Amino acid sequence: MENLARRLGLKTDPTIFFASAGFTIVFVIALVLFPEPIGDAFAVGRSWIVVNLGWFFILGVNVWLGFLIWAAASRHGHIRLGAKGSRPEYSNLSWFTMLFAGGIGTVLMFWGVAEPISHFANPPLPGVEPYTQEAARDAMSIAIYHLGLHTWTIFTLPGLAFAYFINRYELPVRVSSVFYPLLREGIHGPFGKAIDIAAILGTLFGVAVSLGLGSSQIAAGLDALFATGDGATVQVMILAVLTGVAIVSIVVGLDKGVRVLSNLNIGMAVGLMIFVLVCGSTLFLLRGIVETFGLYFNNLPRLAFWNDMLADETPNTDDWGWQGSWTVFYWAWTVTWSPFIGLFVARISRGRTIRGFVFGVLLAPSLFTLIWFSIFGWQAMEFDGLGTAARAAMGDQAGQISAAVAESVPLAMFAFFENLPLTELVQGFAVVIVAIFFATSSDSASLVVDMLCTGNAAPGPVRQRVFWGAAEGLVAAMLIILAGEAGLTALQQVITVVGLPIFVLVSMMIPSLIRGFTLEEIDHVTIGTRPELEGFHSETSASSESKS
Repeated sequence: MENLARRLGLKTDPTIFFASAGFTIVFVIALVLFPEPIGDAFAVGRSWIVVNLGWFFILGVNVWLGFLIWAAASRHGHIRLGAKGSRPEYSNLSWFTMLFAGGIGTVLMFWGVAEPISHFANPPLPGVEPYTQEAARDAMSIAIYHLGLHTWTIFTLPGLAFAYFINRYELPVRVSSVFYPLLREGIHGPFGKAIDIAAILGTLFGVAVSLGLGSSQIAAGLDALFATGDGATVQVMILAVLTGVAIVSIVVGLDKGVRVLSNLNIGMAVGLMIFVLVCGSTLFLLRGIVETFGLYFNNLPRLAFWNDMLADETPNTDDWGWQGSWTVFYWAWTVTWSPFIGLFVARISRGRTIRGFVFGVLLAPSLFTLIWFSIFGWQAMEFDGLGTAARAAMGDQAGQISAAVAESVPLAMFAFFENLPLTELVQGFAVVIVAIFFATSSDSASLVVDMLCTGNAAPGPVRQRVFWGAAEGLVAAMLIILAGEAGLTALQQVITVVGLPIFVLVSMMIPSLIRGFTLEEIDHVTIGTRPELEGFHSETSASSESKS
């Protein structure tokens, strides 16, 4: 395989690259030839995982959050994620801005209106009537639970592991490097390569699902503006165009341009949020932001450990229970993104302390998410008819947004904008925001997947990154076709199955980090006076130099 890699002009680990590429190509071909059996297999797999292991996902993320808080608050919190004496490369403001760019843009655009309205119209907790104030409060608490601290826990844990082992000990830029304290030189053997292949495939599928959701939202926006339709054919066409844009960006090397475009995109998203705040019910929303803090932290302990054990007694659930379609899906989907986002966060966090890293990555994006959902969620519920009296006064106008969400989740944001001034202009603006998030995410993901293959932070040959960019678009297109009329449900089935092994892999990062911490300098004892740590440091440095 090394000779083949040289002939093709590739600079990568041939085993990891060809195995990952081979699995991807075989999967795409199988989807083309046998879409129904594969769809049925994913449905059966998803059902089994949710019924038998849903509790494992719920408990696992809580354990991760507890570990991160312990690591930050413990005596290890002062350790810097870089060489001895290193300092942060970016100011706090720039760092927070890049955190937002890295992980939550497309998610907030897709779910900002859709999730609160879904829970408002179909309360998941027993005894709560739809469209009531109690349903609204629960809807906001659940939405922020899904996209707040717990989502960023899933990004922070692998981010910390990457930053600790790669930035501090200069190991190869691979997921297997995180397990050096447990595997030692085994990270370069079959087991280490298997870890890297699994991580690459999980990341590829996670990004593909996100691209699929993004293209469905763009299609819904274009349909609202120009009546173009929003079926699978339109979504695949959009996917092809934006994947092409991402590939062009890879070929011409517009790294600085993409970075500037990402920052512009963030500014546009913030501008959209301010527009809703100013043109909507401003005083109601400002009060809602403050109240939502209390709702979130008051309900968080109950929601964090709720795992739908009484699903048969809960209204509005399917055969897997409500959380099978929501919480378990979220955690499985998010964890497939975690190597991508974790590596990105690790790269921009070199020189920060464990304490600063953990609290910064957990709290800053979660705060922004809370404000975003408070503005879009509360305003959407008010437009839809918040409370019995309000709905009676609104007459036929009540329930229009919840009806749009029931018809098509990607349509939610655009139905929401119909209640604000400059409707068509704002809808077009939102389409542009989603499209730019889409293109930049695809470009960045291609770079990260390629790094996970090469083990090197420097960009590989253009042809390697072009391959991964095209592969992401192709897998996303096949998933859209597989989804058909089922839409989001089919994507949930795929990502829940793919997310399970990645979830187990990320869970194993905790004992590896603990082992690394035990070999660290503590209480001002230097590496030179700790023979066991000196050995660990020299082994990792030599391993990186000889085998990366």
